[in-house]
Amino acid sequence: MCTNQYTDYKTHLSRARSASVQSSQASYKGKMDGTTREALFPIQGIPLPERVVKYWARVEQFQASKEDLLIATYPKAGTTWTQEVVDHIQNEGDVGRCRRAPTQERMPFLEMTSPDGLSAGITKLEVMDPPRVIKTHLPIQLVPRSFWEAGCKVIYMARNPKDTVVSYYHFDRMNLTQPEPGTWQQYLEKFMTGQLGWGSWYDHVKGYWRERQNKKILYIFFEDMKEDPVREVIRIAQFLGKQLSKSMLDHIVQMTAFSAMRENPMANYSTIPDTIFDRTASEFMRKGEVGDWKNHFNAEEDAAFEEHYCRLMADCPIPIRFTV
Repeated sequence: MCTNQYTDYKTHLSRARSASVQSSQASYKGKMDGTTREALFPIQGIPLPERVVKYWARVEQFQASKEDLLIATYPKAGTTWTQEVVDHIQNEGDVGRCRRAPTQERMPFLEMTSPDGLSAGITKLEVMDPPRVIKTHLPIQLVPRSFWEAGCKVIYMARNPKDTVVSYYHFDRMNLTQPEPGTWQQYLEKFMTGQLGWGSWYDHVKGYWRERQNKKILYIFFEDMKEDPVREVIRIAQFLGKQLSKSMLDHIVQMTAFSAMRENPMANYSTIPDTIFDRTASEFMRKGEVGDWKNHFNAEEDAAFEEHYCRLMADCPIPIRFTV
């Protein structure tokens, strides 16, 4: 960990721990079912969960291999879907192979460490032989340099910000290690101002978009996958250098549909204990739809968000769609 980042973290940690727990915005702390909701601390200005920051030096120094594949997304933007599609392509649709272990074991979460500090994505990756499929939510500037030096392929999935914030809100309600989400209105404000874990959605999607031609990045969209999964699975397979027969393609699309993944214990995160995921608040795989934001945004919120979105995306016209 760089000295200035470590000092930044320690200063904020000291302040957070010494402050009284008066509100979720002030402390991001709370107790639910014995699990402590964590604070966020900055790395290069990006707010990240405390257990990510605590072990940041290991993440920063991670050594990627040229055979590794990185799956990058902003949180709740289709990460698991992309992981399952890739795993099915690489294993030629073999259901048994694709259910060999939970998603987080098959494709470790690069920067994440378990709440007890005993299990880390880095630790899992260090005992795996390349080629490895690796998950990250890191914005492009925080991805370990070794990925670019090795020339790794990256698949980046973007999802429209309205559905992303809705999904993230419900996820933070149920994930008892995440900061207390507060009200929907408070959460929406934090999303728009980049105060949630992994920072600004705007900077995140623009960062990978601008580098897609300079690095080996396949940039895909959640909405495109919903509209025509066959087309998008073919694109992913071609990027990975794989040829799929018509029957295998149809099988993969079927097995990675939202309804199938929701019932698959190796993909739906049902192996995560209830002390971490409060499933009475929300399921990990909740709806997987395009346009659910219409059930959450009122007219005033939508108008304010549209103005904000147009202003922040004016310098980078990514073809994001809010409906299909």
